Amino acid sequence: MEDLTDGLIAAGAILHYLKDTEHPNLQHITSFRRIDREDHLWMDRFTIRNLELLGNGEHGEQTLLKVLDNTVSPMGARLLKRWLLMPLTEAGRIGERLDLVEFLIKDVELRNKLIPYIRQCGDIERLAGKIPARKISPREVLQVARGLEIVRAIRQSCLTTSNVYLERLTVSLDPLPALTERIFHTIVENPPALAAKGGMIRGGIDAELDRLRKIASGGKDYLVELQQKEAERSGISSLKIGFNNVFGYYLEVTNAHKSKAPAEWMRKQTLANAERYITPELKEYEEQITGAEEKILAIEAQRYDDLLEVLMENIAPMQVNARALAILDCLLCFACNALQYNYKKPVMHEGRELELKGSRHPVIERTLPTGESYVANDILLDPSSQQIIILTGPNMSGKSALLRQTALITLLAHMGSFVPADSARIPLTDKIFTRVGASDNLSGGESTFMVEMNETASIINNISPRSLILLDEIGRGTSTYDGISIAWSIAEYLHNSPHAPKTLFATHYHELNELENRLPRIRNFHITNKEIGNKVIFLRKLAPGGSTHSFGIHVAKMAGMPPALIERANEILKQLEESREGHGEAAESGTNGLAANGSSANGSQAKGSSAKGTPKADPLHHDIQKLNTPKMQLSIFDAHTETFHEIRKLLEGLDINRLTPIEALLKLQEVRNLLK
Repeated sequence: MEDLTDGLIAAGAILHYLKDTEHPNLQHITSFRRIDREDHLWMDRFTIRNLELLGNGEHGEQTLLKVLDNTVSPMGARLLKRWLLMPLTEAGRIGERLDLVEFLIKDVELRNKLIPYIRQCGDIERLAGKIPARKISPREVLQVARGLEIVRAIRQSCLTTSNVYLERLTVSLDPLPALTERIFHTIVENPPALAAKGGMIRGGIDAELDRLRKIASGGKDYLVELQQKEAERSGISSLKIGFNNVFGYYLEVTNAHKSKAPAEWMRKQTLANAERYITPELKEYEEQITGAEEKILAIEAQRYDDLLEVLMENIAPMQVNARALAILDCLLCFACNALQYNYKKPVMHEGRELELKGSRHPVIERTLPTGESYVANDILLDPSSQQIIILTGPNMSGKSALLRQTALITLLAHMGSFVPADSARIPLTDKIFTRVGASDNLSGGESTFMVEMNETASIINNISPRSLILLDEIGRGTSTYDGISIAWSIAEYLHNSPHAPKTLFATHYHELNELENRLPRIRNFHITNKEIGNKVIFLRKLAPGGSTHSFGIHVAKMAGMPPALIERANEILKQLEESREGHGEAAESGTNGLAANGSSANGSQAKGSSAKGTPKADPLHHDIQKLNTPKMQLSIFDAHTETFHEIRKLLEGLDINRLTPIEALLKLQEVRNLLK
């Protein structure tokens, strides 16, 4: 940081501001460290949101952090979140983590020792931060000592390790034995929650404190001894010691014995049957017992402050301990995840090929119903031969999940974690970009399509040779031909870019399948499905080749749309497809693909453009106009056949599971009326 003049000035200004306002005690800030973007895999805010890494706090939402976090300490949980947002890009540091995770998986005995140890350590990092501000309680100070004792046990457990990284972490651990002994020697075994209440300093630390405690707690015994001593000296057997708020402690003598009162007793009150006296010794005791509680609190506070000063001198090694324990916690978490969920060690390499065998989505596979297994897929992205995958397939088939799991597996590997795949060869990646989902920013004056274009522009303007790009449904926020044109041109741009970034491009624009025939490094893939009767089963398996069906109406039916609406949608779809086929036969460029000048498959220009200044008719508009024209055809069947056909259509459109008794009776009446 020596050459970062502006950065040093800014850091100094921040410290100066903190000292002048609410935080004069900043001794726990022991160093500054620059976060270099080149050291970490970079993700913009859109990617962090689209990949659902952290979530937005909604109840029940599943995020990568939630399913990944099996740490046992608050220090480990905080570090895991930082690792998730700032994965490494340096092969050596990633390899260290992966090797230690593998070592911890194999050494069951060590793993079973370390996990309970770290769980018992508490939050040493946060406790160290409380010391300078004097906000640490006696109980927390005692927890520091107990945590340091466990640090010693962890260090002893790892001394004979054969892993270089674990050995380095172990050497950095400092149990601070002198500090631990001082705390145990000073603080009682069960201290109060607040220092202001007192009662946290052990006996034998301060002689004056012990004397005052004896006075405060043993007052009755002292008074009994004083009463016996004065009775023997004066010869007054009926002598009593009493107390009131006016005179304090006093000696009471009946009138029969008042002549025996010694001369040094001072009369303070005369009663009908007795006299009351005080003595210098009784007065001194009264003063001592009255101020004992305040003095005890003052002495304890001073002793506690002395202990905090010693703690202050040891903040830096405590923070080093906390850092090492947090790293161990995270890597133990990775090891347990790998064992429990069948994660495998990825191979990180300097090349650019991404090859995943049997890859799975780490979040979705954890939320599947019992007994249902995740359908794994193989993925290959190679800038030299298969740089861009155009992914098509039905709605709800798992295209978005496939995109996300590719990014999440890459991210996990760069964190140093094993990954949900049978095997994985992952290139060192410097940036992950995603454009997934639909959202708007109405308060900022941005429509859904504008947000989509902003995110896409961020990707296009920041790509690098080692980038991984995930695009889902680009262009769907505008008209069909505008959307196809934008999606087509983005795919071309990424293919022709000198950086040749690896790209997964999911779309419902089946016209983009034509790109495989035009550009050498683009390949078509689709998510398979199977049609049985009027139902569609999603097989969720990736296969070569494009798809021409989206089954959107089927998904609408699954969502619970009324049967009449679904039936009408199917009629409209059938008419549009028939009309489109007619136009396609007349089009020079065929039914799929765009012309070289960016026009649509049927020869029409994209929206807002024209050929030689003369706009052409929009065939889609023509198709929709035809929907209002009833189709007339003579029937070749008799009346009964047509009636049975109508009844069959009516019954096939029923969802029995959603039918109420009233609706069932009405449908039965409808069938009966058809038979009349």
